[in-house]
Amino acid sequence: MNWEQLLSLKKYGDTKQRERNKQNETRIGFEVDYDRIIFSDSFRSLQDKTQVIPLSNTDFVHTRLTHSLEVSVVGRSLGRIVGKALLEKYPNLKDLGYQINDFGAIVASACLAHDIGNPPFGHSGEKAIGEYFKSGNGIKYKNELSDKQWQDLIDFEGNANGFKILTESRIGVEGGLRLSYATLGAFMKYPKESLPKKPTANIVDKKYGFFQSDTETFLDVAKSLHLEQNRKEDISYLRHPLAFLVEAADDICYTIIDFEDGINLGWIEEEFALEYLIKLVKDTINTEKYYQLTTKQDRISYLRALAIGNLINEAAAVFLENETKILAGQYQISLLEKCKYEAQINDIIKISINKIYRSKEVIEKEISGYKVLADLLDVFIHAVNNTFEQKPSSYDNLIMNLLPIKYQNLDTNLYDRILSVCSFIASMSDGAAILLHKKIKGVVI
Repeated sequence: MNWEQLLSLKKYGDTKQRERNKQNETRIGFEVDYDRIIFSDSFRSLQDKTQVIPLSNTDFVHTRLTHSLEVSVVGRSLGRIVGKALLEKYPNLKDLGYQINDFGAIVASACLAHDIGNPPFGHSGEKAIGEYFKSGNGIKYKNELSDKQWQDLIDFEGNANGFKILTESRIGVEGGLRLSYATLGAFMKYPKESLPKKPTANIVDKKYGFFQSDTETFLDVAKSLHLEQNRKEDISYLRHPLAFLVEAADDICYTIIDFEDGINLGWIEEEFALEYLIKLVKDTINTEKYYQLTTKQDRISYLRALAIGNLINEAAAVFLENETKILAGQYQISLLEKCKYEAQINDIIKISINKIYRSKEVIEKEISGYKVLADLLDVFIHAVNNTFEQKPSSYDNLIMNLLPIKYQNLDTNLYDRILSVCSFIASMSDGAAILLHKKIKGVVI
């Protein structure tokens, strides 16, 4: 792979090479991607979607929206650090007009969108949709779908749904949000289809990145960027190198900031937490400044900022050290997996799993999410299928009126109809899903 092709400004539907708009350097091509994501309705719904703690009533707990904004800030820093070094290493990129900020804008945009396809109720929302088909009422559709279509549903994946949102053509909108292929490439952490499932040491095989309905679009992006195939026997490609930076930005934020949320909620004792954070910042901490801070939140915020800064520098250093291997597809782990802070990161994650992710409050709300999503899927899939077969009940007609037009897919393909409903349910915020569930259950609001 080479950077000239990887930094493509091409957008879906372009018939000729797209170049930087030299007449308007105040709004360069890749920054337009950021603007389009942040003004999209799919991005706005993240303000009421769970990051870790569902339906929290406290102001300081992160939602998917605040998490995505923070990841984009970290990603921009990573992109700029790496971009500066790459422009020095490859002077031809400068000659073509690329700047440090281009790398920052690509990574920041992909980071901003990295959770845009995730359903309500956090990662348990993905599992809830999958379980509906694997062992719930949706299992009746199994024999009517191909193996790959069925795998898409039972392993419903927010990354694949995000790719659909960013690229799907709708009435009057060709190519979804019309993002550059460089940004779409950086967004695709798992550039493969759902089958075959091949647990390997390569991180790209951890999940999948697109639904069967979006195969053609995915291949267009992958081939335009000249991504290398990972395997010849199935649709599996190597990552766009900047996807490693997007992943690192997400890893940094959820590791440190989820931990911070747990401390501020009182689920992790401050003294216990400080011990682990200080291990991350012992080389950069200003002890005099630290001991002048009088509140727990100020102390934690100071350590959090230092920890994120250290991890940004470390992730960028690992990327640049392995850049040649990454371009050749010979680097197969995350940037933080073998960094010098690996032990400290793993300690923090273990505590977060025990104290936050498996806390009674989180588990109870995730259980509620399973029921809410299963009931919504039941009602809407039933209504869509009955409408397609031209035998809807009066109730089905009412339900169809609640389904936005862009999701009213009455295609002859059962898979596409079901997937449209799944995408609609996934697009909802936690609060909207709960409210709609109450209404279809006859609860008077």
